Amino acid sequence: MEELERRVEDLEIRLTFQDDLIRQLDEVVRAQSARIDQLMHELHALREQVNQDPGEEAPMEEQVPPHW
Repeated sequence: MEELERRVEDLEIRLTFQDDLIRQLDEVVRAQSARIDQLMHELHALREQVNQDPGEEAPMEEQVPPHW
């Protein structure tokens, strides 16, 4: 009976450590997801900025030639 109690106690300890690890990993995944969302937003904004016509107020070397 003592052997069974020891094994159950060992399993409870392992379960506690695994629960803690899962919580930590969940926090990392959430943080990475938020960072990815932020980077995607910045990438979208940069693409929009690149695709905009600089217009005539831009320096000559940045203006698109009229035949483009």
